[in-house]
Amino acid sequence: MKLTLKSLLFIALIWFSGLAVFNYYIRAYPLDSSTKTDAIVVLTGGSNRIKEAVNLLNSGLSDVLLISGVEKKTTLNSILKTIAVTPAPNKKIVIEHASTNTVENAIEANDWIQKNNIKSIRLVTSNYHLPRSKLEFEIQNKGLDIVVNPVFSENVSPKWWRYSGTFSLMASEYNKFLLVYLKHLLINWAEG
Repeated sequence: MKLTLKSLLFIALIWFSGLAVFNYYIRAYPLDSSTKTDAIVVLTGGSNRIKEAVNLLNSGLSDVLLISGVEKKTTLNSILKTIAVTPAPNKKIVIEHASTNTVENAIEANDWIQKNNIKSIRLVTSNYHLPRSKLEFEIQNKGLDIVVNPVFSENVSPKWWRYSGTFSLMASEYNKFLLVYLKHLLINWAEG
């Protein structure tokens, strides 16, 4: 089958329209600052994610925090020094070193979730990373109640179309989201 110029333009229009909707969606998350969960799970990789998660922990939204995707040699003390936030004395922080990407974050976190009989989490990550991350966590554990907690980076412009770095980030994350969404649909279809 040969793609014509009109077909390519139509596909490009659909893709750009989806990217615009994706960008609107990631900026329109309702902020839930009151729902308590069994645990808070933060995914490393973006600025202010861990600091936000520790602040949420200290505010009483959970008693335990899992930091997923920590580099092998990084300690909890070095993380806390970097973010300049101290956890409250009655709070527990666990770090997970095995995962190196979002899929592994969901797998490793789910192992920890299962071992600790956790039924609900607050998922903390960058707003642009949240749709894909949430889907990966749902694929691993369909019964898990997930409260999303977006972190908005000052380094990511809301006018994503004007800056090549922000555009590349959004386009890349949108494409990854589409692949995970397709995987999610196929898994649901296969399971009946």
